[in-house]
Formats: sequence, C-alpha cells, structure tokens
Amino acid sequence: MTGLWLLALPLITSAMGASEHDEVQFKFWMTQHKKEYSMMEYHQRLQIFTENKKLIDKHNEGNHSFTMALNQFSDMTFTEFRKAFLWSEPQNCSATSGNHLSSKGPYPDSIDWRKKGNYITPVKNQGACGSCWTFSTTGCLESVTAIATGKLLSLSEQQLVDCAQDFNNHGCNGGLPSQAFEYIMYNKGLMTEQDYPYTAMEDKCMYKPSLAAAFVKEVVNVTAYDEMGMVDAVATHNPVSFAFEVTSDFMNYHQGVYTSTECHSTADKVNHAVLAVGYGQENGTPYWIVKNSWGSKWGMDGYFLIERGKNMCGLAACASFPVV
Repeated sequence: MTGLWLLALPLITSAMGASEHDEVQFKFWMTQHKKEYSMMEYHQRLQIFTENKKLIDKHNEGNHSFTMALNQFSDMTFTEFRKAFLWSEPQNCSATSGNHLSSKGPYPDSIDWRKKGNYITPVKNQGACGSCWTFSTTGCLESVTAIATGKLLSLSEQQLVDCAQDFNNHGCNGGLPSQAFEYIMYNKGLMTEQDYPYTAMEDKCMYKPSLAAAFVKEVVNVTAYDEMGMVDAVATHNPVSFAFEVTSDFMNYHQGVYTSTECHSTADKVNHAVLAVGYGQENGTPYWIVKNSWGSKWGMDGYFLIERGKNMCGLAACASFPVV
C-alpha cells in the first residue's frame, strides 16, 4: 500500500482526536519523509503524529530558549524512538579517570571548528541502531586526524559496531567513545567508511589491518563533570566526544539553545553520544555547538546547541578525545 495511494484517500476525521487539518498535515508529512503504512498502521501513526504536533505547538507558544518542529521522527512515540536510536541501557561512564591537563586559559569567547578549516565531515545518519557512540568516535577521530595531517577522511562506524565488543561496547545497543578510542589504539587502526561501509546492523568483524587509515596513540579523558576542562580541550586542541541524556523533548528539537528540566546530570543516565565542535553564547546563555548523527534534516542541519556551564543532561560526565 503506497503513501501516494493513502494521499488519495478521502479525509477521514479520526474519532481519536485527529482533525481534518491534522490529517492533511500528516499526509503532506508522509510525502515529505517518504513514509508508507498499512491501513491499520496509518491510523495509529496519524494519532501519534497529532499528539507530537500538539506537544510541539504548546512548547513553541511558551517562553523557551529553543523551538521544536516536526521532523522524521514525528510518527513515533518517545518509547519507540528511544528503543530505535538511543542506548538500550545507559552506559555508566563515571569510571573514566581524567588525564586531560588544562592550560588554564584564557580562552576565546567562541570557537567553531567547522569554520577553522576542512576538519569536520558532513553530518551522518546512524539509522535505527543505537550506534551513536561510533559516530561520536569517528567524528572526533576524523577531526583530530585532519587537524594533525591536513587530510579529512570519513572513517568507519561499522568497524566499531562489529569489532569493539571486547572494550565493553555493545554494537547497536550502546558504547562509549572513550572505550572505542581504546579499541582503536589497541587494535592498531580504523578503516575508512569507503572500505568498511555502514549498514546500521551488527555483523561479524571484517577488519583488515592493511587497510587501517587512522590511528590512536593515546586516549584523553576529561575529568568527570569538569566542563571547563571540555572548554579547554575544544578551545586549545580539537572537537571533543561527549555523552548526555536524551529525554522526550529533545526528539523534536529544531533550533536554539536546548535546556531541559527533565533530564538527569549523572553519568549513569547518559544514553546518547555526540561531538562538541565548538561553543559560543546567545542572549547571555553560553552553549555548545554539537554535531549529531540523525542526518542533516534533523535540528540545525544535523547540529544542535545545548546550554554550557551547567552540566546540562550530564554532558560533562564522560568527555574524551584521542591523540594521533
């Protein structure tokens, strides 16, 4: 049953609360995102879409530092979203002992590694696999390698999904960038995206040492909850991998500085890993500039801003980067 066929259906006002207007919007959204459903699922997804839209509209009417919008996840409940895109079990990263030596500043008011040179690969899409930790890892190693060598390579997330289990990583069910950097260091290399392409599924390890393209000499962990240590690392070295807790309102993030009263600030609750590529300030609110792995249509062309200086959602719990 095709989406186009559904678009030709007469408008059916749902007894569950979806209006004709909601249904018109839903059908337009389906076309936009190339969605297709069975007849039964169509009504279920219309209902979820309508609920999400109400939440978004209510939020945007309030006085918040960020706005929400419909996106590719708007036909999903947060429970479904969490199962598909976040770690099934939070990774407790509080054990990482810090070995990053801060320079004590002074630091620039703002920095954006995207503007400093060809150091950041385009935003990627993890698909329905809790492999964000691999994208945070490759994003960071890609940047550190490019800063050191002048050559920007797209590195393989799939190798980490398939091969890094001995370092307490779990493929599509989560892991930590710091542990992935350890794997790359002891494994003596990571292949490129081209040589070991991403499938969004866990498979047997196909690593070929002769095709290793990037290497790690040392893993640097920023001391847990030392957010100024993260500022120091991003200002004086390179982008930095970090993890934080995603709660339901983040799924619909559109633009602005994200803050939350729902999320926790402890290491045992983090469920998503990303890459800090810079920082700045907007209307007096300091923020991090963060590269996500949900494709370029989500958020601000695949990026988001999150409040800096308050360990928002546990973002300072386990930050790390490699030395190459």
